[in-house]
Amino acid sequence: MADTKYIFVTGGVSSSLGKGIIAASLAKLLQARGYKVTIQKLDPYINIDPGTLNPYEHGECFVTEDGAETDLDLGHYERFLNVNTSQANNVTTGKIYQSVIDKERRGDFLGKTVQVIPHITNEIKERIQILGRDDTYDIVITEIGGTVGDIESLPYIEAVRQLKWELGEHNALVIHLTLIPYLSAAKELKTKPTQHSVKTLMESGISPEILVCRTEHQINDDIRNKLALFCNVKKEAVIQSIDAESIYDVPNLMAEEGLDTIALRKLNLKDDVVPNLEKWNFFVNKLKNATEELSIGLVGKYVDLQDSYKSILESFIHAGAYNDVKVNVVWINSEQEDHNETIFHQLDGVLVAPGFGERGVEGKIAAVEYARTHDVPFLGICLGLQMAVIEFSRHVLKLAEANSEEMNPNTPHPVIGLMEDQKDLKQMGGTMRLGAWDCELQPDSKLAEIYGTTQISERHRHRYEVNNAYVNDLEKHGMRCTGKNPQTGLVETIELENHPWFVGVQFHPEYKSTVATPHPLFLGFIEAAKTFRQKR
Repeated sequence: MADTKYIFVTGGVSSSLGKGIIAASLAKLLQARGYKVTIQKLDPYINIDPGTLNPYEHGECFVTEDGAETDLDLGHYERFLNVNTSQANNVTTGKIYQSVIDKERRGDFLGKTVQVIPHITNEIKERIQILGRDDTYDIVITEIGGTVGDIESLPYIEAVRQLKWELGEHNALVIHLTLIPYLSAAKELKTKPTQHSVKTLMESGISPEILVCRTEHQINDDIRNKLALFCNVKKEAVIQSIDAESIYDVPNLMAEEGLDTIALRKLNLKDDVVPNLEKWNFFVNKLKNATEELSIGLVGKYVDLQDSYKSILESFIHAGAYNDVKVNVVWINSEQEDHNETIFHQLDGVLVAPGFGERGVEGKIAAVEYARTHDVPFLGICLGLQMAVIEFSRHVLKLAEANSEEMNPNTPHPVIGLMEDQKDLKQMGGTMRLGAWDCELQPDSKLAEIYGTTQISERHRHRYEVNNAYVNDLEKHGMRCTGKNPQTGLVETIELENHPWFVGVQFHPEYKSTVATPHPLFLGFIEAAKTFRQKR
């Protein structure tokens, strides 16, 4: 194929319309036709990355194989496409300005006055095209965060305008995702917000080729004709995106609307191959036809915003479908330590979630103790593993003041300690153990059985580790440290000898679970929960 083609996805009227899901769905359809596709997210906030953001600010921070802390939409991209993203797939205004200022300090601009145009827009265009510079991808889809009309998004919109002009006809197109609200009093859908949104986009010099309209009700021909006329698009380029039962239904809905067909036509690409969604629909059918239900307790301190644990929730969906069960998540706020046993008694499994800081840790420790002493299937992720080690140290090793140095720097029994290379750091952002690290599992361990191998690689995001000074004592009392990093000797996994299914992992398995390849740890956890329920 010739040069890489570019598709830009913008949003209007309202935030949270699902640009990421539309971008991922279109990419899935194009991939299913044989095209090599990747997706990129441009975020207009000034943070360098979301790594230092509270989850309530921006939802989950997703981590890539190469250690980038990114927007949660990249998780959707990987789950839909089953292709890894990287540092280049997420760009923020903070990264853009930092790069331009660094160049100015080095004298790269030869004394020129540094301005938004051309210097900031040139940097944006450069970042957009990085993924298309070699022959890896046929099509690069770029999702632009925020809403058209936002001040912070203007440099991105201007960069897209310039890039469309530079790339020439049939090499780039803009898809504008907008809202068609339904007024219950008038009992009708209203197109005026979309018309204004497109007008705002056109004022910036961009006329979108395709409109994707989020709606709660079917859009009729009259509305399509009206939108086509007043928004200057073809009628067949007015795409309905009706509320779906599941995000995994959206690729099929977009296929029915012909989104991929019209996009290929606009890009002057062949559309003579029918999308092969056989494996995708196998998963969707299993998801919709689950024969049982399970209740899994998710114990965390950000439970008021479910996007804080987005990858975990999606991993439950993947593993549940392939175990023929629907997973019902029971949200348990770890800051409320007075949970009585009736809450835990209804659960078929307990997952203690990742997190940072001392808030809510005692609630997590209490949840670990219940799962351990009542033989409830347990999975601890990152901080969840650390809480399991602390709980075991306190109640089995009888080290009553055992703790993490993160929570209590003066604890007499720091069973969880700060890594040596973290002790002198002055900056918080991007300085944790991040990205893919190797792990060697003991051949006779439950984890080796789950993975089907002793050599694994998983993604990390943490500063604190199990203190190796306590490993022998932990193992003597029945907590096996069954996985270690071969380079550092640091503990990666723990499991209990006298428990049906009790596993803790220092890494984040949820980041690698996709529709095509559900993560084995989640598959094993849900299978264990299913067995536990059947035996009750």
